[in-house]
Amino acid sequence: MAVFTAPKIVSSRSEFADSHTLTRFLATGGFEGLRRALTMYPEAVAAEVDTASLLGRGGAGFPAGRKWSMLRKAPVSYLVINGDESEPATFKDHYLVEREPHQLIEGVTIAAYALQVTQAFIFLRGEFALGLERVQQAINDAYEQGALGSNIFGSGFSLDIVVHPGAGAYICGEETSLIEALEGKRGFPRIKPPFFPAAIGLYGQPTVVNNVETMANLPWIVSHGGAAFAALGLGRSTGTRLFALSGRVNNPGMFELEMAKNTFRDIIFDPALGGGIINNGQVKAFIPGGVSAPWLGPDDLDTPLGQDEVGAKATMLGSGSIVVMDQTTCAVRAAWRITKFFSRESCGQCTPCREGSGWLERIMFRLEHGGGRMEDLDLLMDLCDNIAPGLGWPPQQTTICVLGSSIPSSITSAINMFRDEFYAHVTHDGCPHD
Repeated sequence: MAVFTAPKIVSSRSEFADSHTLTRFLATGGFEGLRRALTMYPEAVAAEVDTASLLGRGGAGFPAGRKWSMLRKAPVSYLVINGDESEPATFKDHYLVEREPHQLIEGVTIAAYALQVTQAFIFLRGEFALGLERVQQAINDAYEQGALGSNIFGSGFSLDIVVHPGAGAYICGEETSLIEALEGKRGFPRIKPPFFPAAIGLYGQPTVVNNVETMANLPWIVSHGGAAFAALGLGRSTGTRLFALSGRVNNPGMFELEMAKNTFRDIIFDPALGGGIINNGQVKAFIPGGVSAPWLGPDDLDTPLGQDEVGAKATMLGSGSIVVMDQTTCAVRAAWRITKFFSRESCGQCTPCREGSGWLERIMFRLEHGGGRMEDLDLLMDLCDNIAPGLGWPPQQTTICVLGSSIPSSITSAINMFRDEFYAHVTHDGCPHD
């Protein structure tokens, strides 16, 4: 069963109903990490993060320390925090901005000090109304405490943070699209190269873009040392991570677990975590890392919750969202709804994504609603191959960002794993589950 020996790093205050308040934050070690960081050289703080081998928690899993080292030296540079969490069934950042806003601000300040950046932006999904309110309050509290603004805690370092609510576009979770939105433009991803944010980012200046959960880890890393963080987990998957569990489980929710030392079986079936399948059902399939990820089946339940271990299964840990399906779940309907989401959220800049997503959604719709044909299966696979040639993982790209190449994942997974269900939809003139 699940391993619970690791400390809670980003959700240590979860037992307190007032975890979002300044009073609780200060009573539980708030700003200790920042105060310690300000006594160190900025390079030493960055070195601790590098030692921790902290993988970015936004989905791509790129090491935070390495990303910081890529920042081009320039008179002006920026730090941008990506809180535009819009992936269906992903809610870890939502939890952090509502329950741990002060910890987020402390982490942002530590990162800014390490990078010697004096202006930071927190880009939050606009629908996070309560989270936006609490993050702004945490910023106001930090200014009053001397933890933000000029001469933070008498260190000589200064930082200002601006909160920017997004307009509800999934594509703004992609870092260059987020930067476009911050500049007041439509959220279109930029072509890389040359627009790698570390070289040419916000307002044309070098920029580091990090995820909310990544920032929330920094106070603990600085307080306890990068080596202590790296000692948790296995291999490249160090530390703990928040996992958003949903679907056909008895106890859906958000859980912080040590990486790679727990498995999908642990998080789904442990009584203290997912609590098993509703009505004592069986796992039919599960999505391991957000709806962009290829699906896994019951034989993969013992796969460790680690970056490389999941990658070896030709899928990804991604956003840390695990969606469980049981025998009552229609695979065709699940794939259609995911495809419908991507079709609606395509920014329209690239033809394969703009046109291909719509074509795929229409075919999936007719299969689900009684107009499907046997040849639709081959047509779906052919269209998917045009969007992501080879249909392998990681996918080949024909679009500027990875939204396009993510679209085929659910369709190809459903067809490869449950082709008989597609045939049943054709022969029954619609979903036989209805």
